[in-house]
Amino acid sequence: MSRALLAVRYLTILPLSRRSHAGLEDLGRAAPWFPVVGAALGLVLAAVDALTVRVFPPPLAALLTVWKFLTGGLHLDGLADCLDGLAGRDPAERRAIMSDSRIGAFGAIGLIFFLMLESAAVSELPHAARWRALVAAPGIARATPALLGRLFRSARAGGQGALFSAGLGRAAAPAALGVALAVAVAVLGWLGAVAFAVGVASAMAIGALLARRLDGVTGDVLGAGVELAELAVLLTVSAWTHARL
Repeated sequence: MSRALLAVRYLTILPLSRRSHAGLEDLGRAAPWFPVVGAALGLVLAAVDALTVRVFPPPLAALLTVWKFLTGGLHLDGLADCLDGLAGRDPAERRAIMSDSRIGAFGAIGLIFFLMLESAAVSELPHAARWRALVAAPGIARATPALLGRLFRSARAGGQGALFSAGLGRAAAPAALGVALAVAVAVLGWLGAVAFAVGVASAMAIGALLARRLDGVTGDVLGAGVELAELAVLLTVSAWTHARL
């Protein structure tokens, strides 16, 4: 239960006690709880969305439902840093750019485009699929850090990504993925399995790309994987419900 609370404390803005001296290695051990926290966030979003769609038009309701506020923009920061880092000439320069707390043009433009895509994907979902996608997407996405941490070596010894990966046990990734798949299938049926596969594949693809560009992965890469997986799930559900083949 302490690991569950650690996952909640790290992944959300809930004002839980921070008296614990848990480190990032402990966070790695809590990784199997990440998709559980993600699914819980999704249930909150579905409840909020059920209210906002009764008052506002779909695009505005989607903007009010976007869950980045509940997470403090934790993973968006990683995505922005990765986008900025791509402008570097070599792995060392890319990592140095990513360590800069300031956001660059690539990061700002990329975040705007990303949030527009995500909001549009949510706003255009049919009512029956909307709440289901809102529950599944955060759960699936938060299973990916454990997978990326096990698949790719760390770019910085002693960095946040390295410490997180060091705390991952052999069962962490399978457990996290299993929970995420169960959530996805429970709310979306067999479409959930498709969305799960696309979301996880998207995170693996961005992880592989950035691992080559950075000579390994960092905490920012893990965050970017979460964001890309979420978007991929939403786009998959949207495409399935709107496809006319």
